[in-house]
Amino acid sequence: MKINKFEDLECWKEARILTQMVYKLVRKKEFSKDFRLSGQITAASVSVMNNIAEGFSSQSNSELVRFLTYSRRSTSEVQNCLYVSLDQAYITKTEFEETFTQAERTRQIIDGFIRYLRTQRK
Repeated sequence: MKINKFEDLECWKEARILTQMVYKLVRKKEFSKDFRLSGQITAASVSVMNNIAEGFSSQSNSELVRFLTYSRRSTSEVQNCLYVSLDQAYITKTEFEETFTQAERTRQIIDGFIRYLRTQRK
């Protein structure tokens, strides 16, 4: 199957789910008052999606790989912010685990896509 738009990429779909989960968390009363952390975690989750879309639009595998690595880093940033959120009792352990797992799933799919693209260059 030929992918014609970034919305067809599995990693982008998973990143979108991650972003939805993050936005749901930051709507919680206490979390929403922490402007710095809520802004940081939402920016990181949106960055995952944005970099996938931007890299796809570059129409170059090497550029796409570069932007996917940025997305990969942003998933780690989301996970780190989740630890802070948990430590501040803004989220429950269950919310932490579910969102952390979604970030991990997103990163794994990104990693697989990067591996695939790197084999296409050879």
